[in-house]
Amino acid sequence: MAETVKLAYQGKTYEFPVLEGTCGEKAIDISTLRTTTGLITFDPGYMSTGSCQSQITYLDGEKGILLYRGYPIEQIAEKSSFIETACLLIYGELPTREQLDYFQYHLVHHSMVHESIKNLYDGFPNNPHPMAVCSAIVGSLATFYQNELNVRNEREVEIAIHRLMAKLPTIAAYSYKKSIGQPFQYPDNTLSYSANFLKMMFSLPCEPYEVDEDAAKVLDVLLILHADHEQNCSTSTVRLVGSSMCNLFASVSSAIYALWGPLHGGANQAVIEMLQNIHDDGGDVNKYVQKAKDPNDSFRLMGFGHRVYKNFDPRSRIIKKLADKIFSKPGAQEPLLDIALQLEEIAIKDSYFIEKKLYPNVDFYSGLIYRTLNIPINMFPVMFAIGRLPGWIAQWKELQEDKQFKIGRPRQLYKGSPKRDYVAIENRQE
Repeated sequence: MAETVKLAYQGKTYEFPVLEGTCGEKAIDISTLRTTTGLITFDPGYMSTGSCQSQITYLDGEKGILLYRGYPIEQIAEKSSFIETACLLIYGELPTREQLDYFQYHLVHHSMVHESIKNLYDGFPNNPHPMAVCSAIVGSLATFYQNELNVRNEREVEIAIHRLMAKLPTIAAYSYKKSIGQPFQYPDNTLSYSANFLKMMFSLPCEPYEVDEDAAKVLDVLLILHADHEQNCSTSTVRLVGSSMCNLFASVSSAIYALWGPLHGGANQAVIEMLQNIHDDGGDVNKYVQKAKDPNDSFRLMGFGHRVYKNFDPRSRIIKKLADKIFSKPGAQEPLLDIALQLEEIAIKDSYFIEKKLYPNVDFYSGLIYRTLNIPINMFPVMFAIGRLPGWIAQWKELQEDKQFKIGRPRQLYKGSPKRDYVAIENRQE
């Protein structure tokens, strides 16, 4: 017999079915709550509300588990590439060699942007934030590719996916070049996805540039670790905007803006700023640990703990190995690394952090790695956006194919004035 939950209200009892996910999580199906009882639920931040059923990503914050389409993130990061991971997330299964080659071919041959798009960059100020530029340019793709806007046409959607996956690194690199006044570099079809991005970011027309393959590999894994993370703020934005049957370009443009918020995509930037402040204050790590423990001190240790994970973030273990690899390369000097290592050592041994489960998360080391790769701090959220793009696309695509598709329309609990009569201006009290 199917499991149900009973609700008693005003002398009546109502039953609602309990749904069970693949990995044992359970949810009360309240889709008929308002029509049967007249009630709605009140859940600020949607902390206890499931907005959809999804087959893409599973995470268990208590156990520190993250699965992409059922595959552990540890295996994906070790054995896969970012492009293969994107195929997995978007299309549901690990691709065959033929399918991967097809996907790779289209990403390579769609990586250039329309020349007129390059002119749009001239309309921005001299030092725009790259996230603002990226979102604007991604949104503009809907004007250049008007034959790929039908969200119910499978072929148009496929082409839009190829265009967006291929062009975002180019758009992002051009956003950086615009911010520093350097000429744009065309994509190189002979390079991998990550290597091509690094070349567009750092090469100049006046001198040769050779991509550091270790750097490209590290970047590829970083992108994999950020590829999807269930129903977070930007992913929910993609779904909500997409629920109006809005095209993929505009939906992802809105997600980039959501990611730009400091509470979402700015966490690794906050880590770097914190480490820099500690460094500039003499590097006394213990002093700042005590400040973090003081309930009357507003200081917070950034990069520790997670809204969802109440155990080790599984991505943090992977990224720690990446950090060790990149920091050990000749010429890699990062003065903030010492401070970061001291903080990590304290956090994994100190009872205060253990009891509160404040373990280092994925943002703790990613900013340091980006710094070592010479990626500037204002590009950190852009790197996050490039990595998260396959997840956004997969979530948007899953929504459009959902048989229970509905436009998003959250309810509210109104707390304003009750009904009242209009007062003429001469009769209003000050």
